[in-house]
Amino acid sequence: MKPVIFGLSGPALTGDEQAFFRESDPCGFILFRRNVETRAQLLALTDSLRALTGREDVPILIDQEGGRVARMGPPEWPAFPAGPAFDALYEVAPMSAIEAARVNAQALALMLAEVGINVDCMPLLDVAQPDTTEAIACRLYGREPMRVAAMGRASLEGLRRGGVVGVVKHLPGYGRAAVDPHHLLPMVSADAAALETDLAPFIALNDAPMGMTSHIVFNTWDAERPATLSPMIVGDIIRGRIGFDGLLMTDDIDMKALSGTAGEKAAGAIAAGCDIVLDCWARMDEMVDIAARVGDMPDVSRDRLNRAMATIAAPHGVSTGDRAAEMAELIAKRDALLALA
Repeated sequence: MKPVIFGLSGPALTGDEQAFFRESDPCGFILFRRNVETRAQLLALTDSLRALTGREDVPILIDQEGGRVARMGPPEWPAFPAGPAFDALYEVAPMSAIEAARVNAQALALMLAEVGINVDCMPLLDVAQPDTTEAIACRLYGREPMRVAAMGRASLEGLRRGGVVGVVKHLPGYGRAAVDPHHLLPMVSADAAALETDLAPFIALNDAPMGMTSHIVFNTWDAERPATLSPMIVGDIIRGRIGFDGLLMTDDIDMKALSGTAGEKAAGAIAAGCDIVLDCWARMDEMVDIAARVGDMPDVSRDRLNRAMATIAAPHGVSTGDRAAEMAELIAKRDALLALA
């Protein structure tokens, strides 16, 4: 098995993709809007991935946070709110905000599990700062670390109850990114004492099953390399100071914050200590390059993968026939709580 999660080019596997994935045996797959049309189509696609790999628990990921980051949406699926909605409620009713985050995530997970998706790349544990780039800030739970941690914990539990694994992101924090890492490399000059604020939610949730790195340079820790490519940050900060021992994947290595070829970036991330490389764009030449450069998945990473996928619960108290009714009840409860703000 290769330590990489690949994207797909369209709503069904192509013949070339089938042949390449069968030969390279990637750890898992990630879906985007280009892969999503209807419930029937999406379930057929995820079924084909399980059949191709021969793994019922093959990780099939999606970025379904709510708000602007949502690959599945109306009219086929309901829209979900992003982190700031829960932050606003926390200002007036903290316990209600935590419960709203939990039921929101559980409803979201039921929606994903229905179509065979078993990993959602949320919650974000990045702590907002006054100058956080809007590309990140519009998705966050707020500026207070323990508030972020509380709603992140509730979201992880809601996802688990709905039958989906959550991914905490973006270790060790994107909150100080003043530029969008999709386009530029953020540089952070804050000292180690100030950065304790950024680490606090990740430390509180260091038992999360999966995590995702950030493409950001922290000068106080490693002035030469972004976190994803830094053995010091992965080893000493993420695994050491934070104490995270879950499955660690990169953020998308195609983001412009990183430089080099796809294969160079992938090999660098694995060498730095990441368990898995995330490559989202389904460019065949780049996927071939990555597969040739990363080697096979080591036993320690396989163990982390197995532990993470074993955390999936059957949808909490829900039969297939009752899924729509349960989703509607959870969404109604969430909306009633959010209305308090």
